[in-house]
Amino acid sequence: MKFSEARLGRIFILRLEDGEDLHGILERFAEEMRIETGAVLALGGAADGSRLVVGPEDIKASPINPMKRILNGVNEISGVGTLVRDEKGKAVLHMHVAAGRGDSTAAGCTRAGVNIWQVAEIVVFELVGSGALRKFEEDTGFVLLDFE
Repeated sequence: MKFSEARLGRIFILRLEDGEDLHGILERFAEEMRIETGAVLALGGAADGSRLVVGPEDIKASPINPMKRILNGVNEISGVGTLVRDEKGKAVLHMHVAAGRGDSTAAGCTRAGVNIWQVAEIVVFELVGSGALRKFEEDTGFVLLDFE
């Protein structure tokens, strides 16, 4: 285990609009607001055709080949994530959501493309002084959380 301590900085409340890209807009927001590290809460609607990464096809493959699930119809979503800069200083969101419509549910990472249906409410908690950053790990092909 690796860990770091942080202090709570600014807190932002966002309203995302119909058709906006959840992943892209949160990374751009972090860039614009100069958020180095943050925690994210989200709830709202995901548009028909949004995609989630729902696991690896083969748990022993290297690099990992992700499985994707396309959401059919509008789904209710709730999720949590982290915003952490990579080695080049770019804000990178890692967020997982639970998505549901009727009796169907799915959970996964939003990096495959979740577009908002109508509205999503987001809270971003800036975490200051953690020394957190994302580093590329060749074995997995992931940009993973680490600390300076």
